[in-house]
Amino acid sequence: MTAYIINPNSTEEMTEAMLGAARRAAPALHWEGRTARGAPPAIQGAEDGEAARPHLLREVRAAAEHGASGILVGCFDDTALHTAARSVACPVIGIGQAAFHHCALRQWRFSVVTTMPVSIPVIETNIAGYGLDGHLARVRASGVPVLDLETARDLATVRIVEEAVAAIREDGIDAVILGCAGMVNVIAALRSTLSIPVVDPVEAAAGCLPWLLGPVPDRREPQLNASQ
Repeated sequence: MTAYIINPNSTEEMTEAMLGAARRAAPALHWEGRTARGAPPAIQGAEDGEAARPHLLREVRAAAEHGASGILVGCFDDTALHTAARSVACPVIGIGQAAFHHCALRQWRFSVVTTMPVSIPVIETNIAGYGLDGHLARVRASGVPVLDLETARDLATVRIVEEAVAAIREDGIDAVILGCAGMVNVIAALRSTLSIPVVDPVEAAAGCLPWLLGPVPDRREPQLNASQ
């Protein structure tokens, strides 16, 4: 089975980082990545999401035409997810969607640590739309621009850790969700620092896709036993 992770922004480095995380989370699947060329280099808020929408939907259709068994939308805002999921036959999962449901299934109260304040309304609306706002404590902005996760990673990591620590201290939560696909590069630092679970949305989405697809066929040659 071939699964695709589609980056709705045009930054190739982010696609590669997400692809690596997906492969580690669900190694039984064959993973491919696609980047929405022509879209903004980062998605920060509703305006960027709307600009990325046609480019993302083009890549979703292309992945389906190439035989995708399942598709992940690699933006925490779940850009154009409803339209994407209804435009192709295979399952299409948003990484934000998967992270929120992961926490809900564990009965965890969570806070989200995202990038810029402009992203907060989109994330809050999505959580409410999934019916999971009862599990949400707060969506917090770290003040880290998305592209700084690639170009200024050390400073970005410090600021994200600080916001996550504040969430643990102030929000009464069981878990922290990292609210940006680009944070896949800082997950190790967060998990080594924080005292509660840290949910990586790419990992959460990739990990649940095999369950949606069913058993992955065993391509090995059958072994004959002595009685055959």
